[in-house]
Amino acid sequence: MPCSLLTPRRGAISAIAAVAAFALQPAAFAQGDAFPAKPITIVVGSAAGGSNDVFARAIGKRLSDAFGQPVVIDNKPAGGGVIANATVARAPADGYTLVVLSSTFTTGAAIRTNLNYDAIKDFKPVAMLAKGPLLVTVNKDSPYKTIQDLVAAAKASPGKLNYGTSGAGSINHFATELFAGAAGIKMTHVPYKGMGPATTDLLGGQIDVLVASAPSILTQVRGGKARALAVTTARRSPVAPELVSLEEAGYKGSALDLWWGVLAPAGTPQAVVDKLNAEINKNIQSSEMKAFFIKEGAEPAPMKPDEFARFIATEIERWKGVAKAADIQPE
Repeated sequence: MPCSLLTPRRGAISAIAAVAAFALQPAAFAQGDAFPAKPITIVVGSAAGGSNDVFARAIGKRLSDAFGQPVVIDNKPAGGGVIANATVARAPADGYTLVVLSSTFTTGAAIRTNLNYDAIKDFKPVAMLAKGPLLVTVNKDSPYKTIQDLVAAAKASPGKLNYGTSGAGSINHFATELFAGAAGIKMTHVPYKGMGPATTDLLGGQIDVLVASAPSILTQVRGGKARALAVTTARRSPVAPELVSLEEAGYKGSALDLWWGVLAPAGTPQAVVDKLNAEINKNIQSSEMKAFFIKEGAEPAPMKPDEFARFIATEIERWKGVAKAADIQPE
């Protein structure tokens, strides 16, 4: 008798659970369908005019046009992007607060233990926007005409040549040490407070080498004020196809892409993330945006959210290894 009573009860519970699960599915889809119902804010951890800001405004305008809602750019340049990142990590996980950031997000996470956010656990990757090369550059009057000339001089006098960066732990710091390790050379690091003063000193001859992003240095190279010797990407880049890549020149293991992407707070509904990803990927692959990125020193790099998440995790682990090998310490 007890068994005959339990069987229908068990069936009833299963039926109720199935109905409840089915009822939740339309709600999840509706959440994505209804988004966005109000303005979206994109936080940027740099001042207006930097590449993060320029890319945020470009994609923000296209999201606004597509969704029919304003997209506001909120610049928080203090703290090297950390304040902007922390702001988004603590924001409501609803897709209405996003951050546009770049490779330094992963290099910082690899060496800084005092961040008030977890680069993996506190964010939901939405979409990669673009990738681009860094350029290995020297002063226009430098005796080094090729990347091989530079390496030969550095090998002949270890530590004599110096290189500038935008600061300890920056992506160009990591890129230079990655190249130096692959080439078997030693140069002396001169950290600056940003790319502006580092570029000024390269042009003035105060430093020998600067590995800089295309948006930071390509104008000076094109204008004859600096000389580019190579790009850091695995192959030649459409941004500067005349330049040999470090890998092509024989410095294996030196390949590095500067990248830009969009993150949301952890816990943002997957339906919302997928909707943003689809719209961003569609826009960055348009002919208009491809031309825009090339002009800015990059090319579109569409990824699905889970692919971007794996990429970020892999990058952080990679930079931890480089930091240990080169003894890169945060400021």
